[in-house]
Amino acid sequence: MSRQVYILVQEDEELYIKELLQRRFHFSSRLIRKLKVEGGVFVNDQPVRLRQKGRAGDVLQVRFPKEVSYFEPENIPLDVVYEDDDLLVVNKQPGLVVHPTKNYQTGTLANALAFFMQQSGKSFKIRFVNRLDRDTSGLILIAKNAHCQKHISDQMDRKQVRKCYRAIVHGGPDREEGIIDLPIHKDPDHVARRKVMDQGYPSVTRYRVLERFDSGTEQGRSSGYTLLELTLETGRTHQIRVHLSHRGWPVVGDELYGSLYGYTLENELMKRQALHAYELELTQPSTGERIRVKAELPEDMTQCLREIRSIDS
Repeated sequence: MSRQVYILVQEDEELYIKELLQRRFHFSSRLIRKLKVEGGVFVNDQPVRLRQKGRAGDVLQVRFPKEVSYFEPENIPLDVVYEDDDLLVVNKQPGLVVHPTKNYQTGTLANALAFFMQQSGKSFKIRFVNRLDRDTSGLILIAKNAHCQKHISDQMDRKQVRKCYRAIVHGGPDREEGIIDLPIHKDPDHVARRKVMDQGYPSVTRYRVLERFDSGTEQGRSSGYTLLELTLETGRTHQIRVHLSHRGWPVVGDELYGSLYGYTLENELMKRQALHAYELELTQPSTGERIRVKAELPEDMTQCLREIRSIDS
């Protein structure tokens, strides 16, 4: 069971408990009603009515109802990089689907999390705040309760969550940094692809060059590579892959979008897209503390860079 705690100060003595939940915890009216019905609000470890008032020094505690997710536990390696009462951040390995689907009913990150809870004695409903494509590696954020999920969703709406990726691309931009501001929509000619289209949804990606590898040209296209840092201001499906491909810099190993430029997995240095969710920064919903977590490049991307550097030299 997750919980949040607040110690009352003198200026809180004039406020009802309900008002404290609204002002100090920023709870919605719906959540407050749910806590009232389920008896989840305590002062000094004693149940309290929402129309009561407290005193300075009192400990106001909210205990969220126990929730569970019904996923079959599977012993799949799980790299936990951050955890507190509200949040869990894991570093997803490539090749792992986040959530069960029609085609992937088992062997997913959700199944791995169910096993993690089983082994650790923890219990919470799995709420994925962000998702990654199967072959994209890196940081995924899980909210442990509904309040935390809404708080982070609100942060995202206000663009207060920073999501930073790293990618190895074919070719690369002329400038050291820039913004790609192009709308994205489903490709009417391909069931899986997205495409830059005027009638699409607003989509903004910032890029910065970290390292260039100039290997000349091959068959009229650049055979050089660039290591890019990418920051999302929006979160459309395949956004980074679509934007980079549209600019002519497809991600190495991206079979779906690289094939538009004649790249195939047979002649790629990596057999999956060289895209990694590297850094995540957000505000902790209960404490207001700014949290930053990182996941270094996985071994396959590191090996790819070694091979490129050896070619470049």
